[in-house]
Amino acid sequence: MNRLGTETSPYLQLHKDNPIDWYPWGPDAFDAAKAQNKPILLSIGYTACHWCHVMAQESFADPAIGAQLNENFICIKVDREERPDVDALYQSAANLMGHSGGWPLSMFLTAQGTPFVAGTYFPKEERAGQAPPFHTMLSNVMRSWREQQAEIETTAVNLMNGLNTLWRRDMRGPIDAGTLDSAALRIGQRFDIFFGGLGGAMKFPSVTLTDVLWRAYLRNGMGQFMQLTSAALDNMLLGGLQDHIGGGFSRYCVDERWLVPHWEKTLCDNAQIVDLLTSVWQFNRNKLCETRVAETVDFLLREMRNGAGFAASIDSDSEGEEGRYYTWTEAEIDAALMGTFVAKFKAVYNVSREGNMGNGRNILQRLGSPAPFPQSEADEALLARQRSILLRARQDRVAPQRDDKVLADWNGLTITALANAGAAFNRADWTTAAIEAFDFVVKALGDGDRLYHSWIAGNRSKLGFADDYAHMARAALALYEAVGEKRYLDYAKRWTRTLNEHYWDGEAGGYCTNAGEVDALIVRTRPLFDQPTPAANSMMIQVIARLMMLSGENEHLERLNAIIGGFAGEAQRVFVSMGSYFAGLEFAMSALHLVVVGPLNHAKTHELTAAILGRALPNKLLSVVSPDETWPETHAMHGKGMQNGQPTAYICQRGQCSAPIVNPVALSQMLQLPPQRPQPGSKPQ
Repeated sequence: MNRLGTETSPYLQLHKDNPIDWYPWGPDAFDAAKAQNKPILLSIGYTACHWCHVMAQESFADPAIGAQLNENFICIKVDREERPDVDALYQSAANLMGHSGGWPLSMFLTAQGTPFVAGTYFPKEERAGQAPPFHTMLSNVMRSWREQQAEIETTAVNLMNGLNTLWRRDMRGPIDAGTLDSAALRIGQRFDIFFGGLGGAMKFPSVTLTDVLWRAYLRNGMGQFMQLTSAALDNMLLGGLQDHIGGGFSRYCVDERWLVPHWEKTLCDNAQIVDLLTSVWQFNRNKLCETRVAETVDFLLREMRNGAGFAASIDSDSEGEEGRYYTWTEAEIDAALMGTFVAKFKAVYNVSREGNMGNGRNILQRLGSPAPFPQSEADEALLARQRSILLRARQDRVAPQRDDKVLADWNGLTITALANAGAAFNRADWTTAAIEAFDFVVKALGDGDRLYHSWIAGNRSKLGFADDYAHMARAALALYEAVGEKRYLDYAKRWTRTLNEHYWDGEAGGYCTNAGEVDALIVRTRPLFDQPTPAANSMMIQVIARLMMLSGENEHLERLNAIIGGFAGEAQRVFVSMGSYFAGLEFAMSALHLVVVGPLNHAKTHELTAAILGRALPNKLLSVVSPDETWPETHAMHGKGMQNGQPTAYICQRGQCSAPIVNPVALSQMLQLPPQRPQPGSKPQ
């Protein structure tokens, strides 16, 4: 057993018995590299990563490669979910070195931590069209280390300059009324008009970018944005990305038509998809969106709970084969569904004897089916029963490994999604699950006003990152909107204060990934670009704007403007990586504070609230308050309350509130989006 034996990360535990003297990330590894004058192999992966497992089985378990590594390198193994700061920094370094990055990430570093060679998966043996064999790569790196120290030093200096330019440069720029529409148009031009999603050979959900298009449609009513959104969602919800038996979505598909998934499932992807589908359903009552939300939440509650929190991910492999748990032969389908009109199921889900994977196994999906979605109500009910039978049959198989880490930021995303969906669909059980998860994170990962990032089996590790505070603050505000308890508002304020005091970059502006008092990486990064999760700085635009709207004070205005303006220059350059920034910008520019004043158990209060929740309003802040609620004198709601003893609603924006509204139908009509465009020949009213 190497030094990973005492680590809590399930991914690091997978490597504890390798014949490699792995170090976890920390000063011991760098001290050893300096003392022994050795280069560092930094290997970054995660539990659900298929190619990480392949490289582990081929190379990291091989005694000969282990000996080669131990003799010549100091080896560091990192779980990218546990150390997203390390991963983000070295992924960006790989990009600067001309490499696309990805996982497993294989970086060769100096003893100071500066990269000089970048790579990802290296096969064990020579394969046409792939990177060189790993043992050959190791030999080449060592030859350079011994013979080309001057060149390595030059590469390291140039790379450090590049990293500082990337993360520390002036990113300021102008913001105007056309910024949002311009971003939506440019993002829309990158989308596949036929199959949806960002164009390319592989398809990711790209939720933050799809959300930009969806918001653009709600903002201006242009049908092209609805078409692009619908194309993406239809293919995601009916194709192979969706687990049609157990619910939930895979990380991505390996083809442009969304047919073949890469079966790993991550908590953060599923949470974001639920949130987007909820908003779409609120607009058009799309039955497919409603069904997929329910199926995905059922999956999260059934398979992803760890305590009251949620585990990070589920692997793609089982029994040594990628996707085996999720695929079926025709004979397996026939046997499991005997006597249930199995022919119907096979037609709907494209099941054949040959299979659609080339090995007799079938990926269940409904795209291009001879029995397209939706079938009759009776047939859809039959299919639901058949899926339940197959789920029970599948549970007898060897399941993929689950990574049990409870991550504060990913749980924050999930709590927000559950709170929003619970309110929209009137599912108290979903809201309760969100509350329980929130309390679990506070207890397991909280320490006063500070958060830790990861928890597993009673152990927590690593002081929280900016993303943890941002997503948990957003989750707190979502629960405040859903249930009205001010303790959630208090948590949001406290975590925002912690970010301001410990993570704010006083020189460049914006929040840094790490607190100022923790051990520094070679560059202190500022999270702006969306990764698997929306970036912390972008999320904090929404959090701070909400806190300002609730307080009526401008105490946060300077910081809010600093974030928006401080990163606005990037909005023109790397818009495809900044979807959540545009969502935050739109919220800050046009958010509605919708206030319902009335006894919390009064039927009319519920009717007014339901009228609000029945509309797709991604830029809303909802407050349901009792008649004795007092507002600061600086707040637009000061002095306003119920009219004639009846629960009353107000629509507030930019420091002004509407006249009181007591009719739920009238309130719903006033909140209709997108705005109705005048018909040709019509006159202004």
